[in-house]
Amino acid sequence: MDKFSGQKRAASHLFPPIDPFDQRMLDVGDGHNIYVEQCGNPRGAPVVVLHGGPGGGCSPAMRRYFDPELWRVVLFDQRGCGRSRPHASTRANTTWHLVSDIEKIRATLGIDRWAVFGGSWGATLGLIYAETHPDQVAYLALRGVFLSMQRELDWFYGGGAGQFWPDQWARFVNLVPDDERDDLIAAYNRRLFSGDLMVETRFARAWAAWENALASMESDGHGGESPADYARAFARLENHYFANKGFLEEDGQILRDVHRIAHIPGTIVQGRYDMICPPLSASTLAAKWSAGRLHMVRSAGHALSEPGISQELVRVMKGVVEKRLKYGL
Repeated sequence: MDKFSGQKRAASHLFPPIDPFDQRMLDVGDGHNIYVEQCGNPRGAPVVVLHGGPGGGCSPAMRRYFDPELWRVVLFDQRGCGRSRPHASTRANTTWHLVSDIEKIRATLGIDRWAVFGGSWGATLGLIYAETHPDQVAYLALRGVFLSMQRELDWFYGGGAGQFWPDQWARFVNLVPDDERDDLIAAYNRRLFSGDLMVETRFARAWAAWENALASMESDGHGGESPADYARAFARLENHYFANKGFLEEDGQILRDVHRIAHIPGTIVQGRYDMICPPLSASTLAAKWSAGRLHMVRSAGHALSEPGISQELVRVMKGVVEKRLKYGL
């Protein structure tokens, strides 16, 4: 079955496409203006959607995981990507800037508490935001957990995943000279920020292609080539964050501070065969998070668009909104 068949099956679990009732550019300081939209019911239960990457941007499909009659869905493009400006910029762009931006969006929209929905890097950011502002988070729905730990970066950029996908790994590695292959994040960083647009674009596409190839089980290593503008923002921002260890104080900080969200209910939806964010992180988080529940989806990889992942996330969010008063939404 090709990836398009899989995407159609995933879409069959989602709500129909909807348009935003509100779109705006929000000045968050430091020369950054971020794109924010709202969909669904203006008086519904509020939820903020955190996209992956860093640098991925939000998409119309992300609106469709929520019943539009019952949810007030807030989506935004994080600094430097999507429709936010300046594009592909890493200036004043750290995890803590993004946490501050989420709070500014919440305050600007007049929301007291909301659910947080995020996958991959969006799960990372959601956890850090919740640990920083636990009183503002009513529920956490996380997919494909990434804890921004060195072992996770070593897995994906140090050859672990490459043992399963040697052909794709070779294409990713072979762009770099032999004497730089001991640290591919640093090697790519030098080229993604070289100042030569052609070089930056070439290496950005290679960076994005390596991740796209492993995102879905049904792609079978053929993720396709990303458009140049998207790839450049995605690769530069992702590399910038990974080169700086997620701007965290120490390795394992999210797990260190998980006691701060012990009272916040949530669900982790994890693909059993996730090659980008292996299930160890989701399992470790669930063991330490007393109010969190882990659902392992068999025959599923990393992507939000995996049919089993989509089906389970829609089911989870239906359950949350049905009990919105219990969760204080």
